[in-house]
Amino acid sequence: MEGFITWWTSAIVYGTIIMYGALGEILTQKSGHLNLGVPGEVFIGGFAGFAGAFLYENAVENPNTFLLIIIPIICAVIASGLAGLLYCFFTVTLKANQNVTGLALTYIGVGIGSFGGQYIMIKAGCTSYTRVQATSDIFTESIHHLVGSPDNWFLKMFLSYGFMIYFAIVVAIVLHIFLKKTRVGLNLRAVGESPATADAAGINVTLYKYVATMVGGAIAGLGGLVYIILYNNGGWTTSNPMETLGWLAVALVIFATWKPINAIWGSYLFAFLFWFYANANVLGITLSIPQADLVQALPYFATILVLIIIALRKKKENQPPASLGVNYFREER
Repeated sequence: MEGFITWWTSAIVYGTIIMYGALGEILTQKSGHLNLGVPGEVFIGGFAGFAGAFLYENAVENPNTFLLIIIPIICAVIASGLAGLLYCFFTVTLKANQNVTGLALTYIGVGIGSFGGQYIMIKAGCTSYTRVQATSDIFTESIHHLVGSPDNWFLKMFLSYGFMIYFAIVVAIVLHIFLKKTRVGLNLRAVGESPATADAAGINVTLYKYVATMVGGAIAGLGGLVYIILYNNGGWTTSNPMETLGWLAVALVIFATWKPINAIWGSYLFAFLFWFYANANVLGITLSIPQADLVQALPYFATILVLIIIALRKKKENQPPASLGVNYFREER
């Protein structure tokens, strides 16, 4: 049982990182933009959150608890939101190719984050690892302390995480309500389905695309923050494969059929499948190195399977926005 609980708790934290990225990309894609720069947004968000926490912890002798929480979150949100703004400037204003721009944004985000992280480590006198101890302690404070020590399996599995884990679920629910029940959300979906029709109805297509992409980028950046502060225990290393989780987030959008609620259980399923290679012994299975590498690709195989099912069923509600990946030229409507 303990082995399964360890697998479960690891998957929850890992899946939350993917969930933030996927939720941000769902919001972006609902505006009709296929942003392949999500891995870069996740990476730059993780770096900015770490940098903000590091600078604050080293600037004061007794860091304030509230500021230890709010500073890294604000830094992550602003940095990744600006990355979304850059993407929008090229794809909405300059009408650049969305796929090429997204890929370029990924490399830019990873490059800036890696350079900045290395610079901080040099300033801290470290060569391979730097940690924001106080911030990590606050973010990893388990919510079970509000209800007592987790002395049974239920509390260990569901109440032994920091607040950012539960906040991701709240974001998914709020995003679902926003897209389904609010006028602004319906307008955004109209922009993603047919920007020309939305424009003719008096909807400011450019504004909706900009806001959705920037907010989507900001949400994705929180995934990077969770990776550094929770998953990596507040540490920045010379090798941070955050961008790989960004690609999993892009795949999850398809797996979740562009529905925020599906992203909740889908992200945890992805994490379970991904970490099967390290926990197969719980089921009495021993994997060789080549087999473990293949097992880590299970989330992508699952996405391909969902794509096949979607194509066969041909249900409108499971299809991507009609104008996804297509730039809107107002003069052509």
